[in-house]
Amino acid sequence: MAKVDVLHDLIEPTVTALGYELWGVDYQGQGKFSMLRVYIDSPNGITVDDCASVSHHVSGVLDVEDPIDGEYTLEVSSPGMDRPLYTLEQYQAYVGQLVNLRLRVPFEGRRKFKGVINAVEGDEIVIYVDDHEYLLPISTIEKANIVPTF
Repeated sequence: MAKVDVLHDLIEPTVTALGYELWGVDYQGQGKFSMLRVYIDSPNGITVDDCASVSHHVSGVLDVEDPIDGEYTLEVSSPGMDRPLYTLEQYQAYVGQLVNLRLRVPFEGRRKFKGVINAVEGDEIVIYVDDHEYLLPISTIEKANIVPTF
């Protein structure tokens, strides 16, 4: 199991118990400059106080369980308007929306795609980019964010 999955499974019960949805977890392990970002969401939106409360409780869990070697920075925030996407359900909820995607390895000579999510089929995201439709397995996606429209 990947480190980010271990952290997600460790943090999720605490976030849920506090009344929030754990939107996603990003972990970048870089020695003493490691960063753990925890995104929380709620139907009522997220305030600074919500983030502070979750940060306090998650810090306690991480101090006890000690899943990260060395020092790290914990950051808790809302997913925001350019929300990152992690799960098939999240992609499904944003069908029809513009998204920026970066793949782990190049597909047809490129790693970056900007297009509209057309559908979710099985474990693949269907994205329409520059008059072409691509089926991208979710496991190949390194990072994806909604492009806000104003």
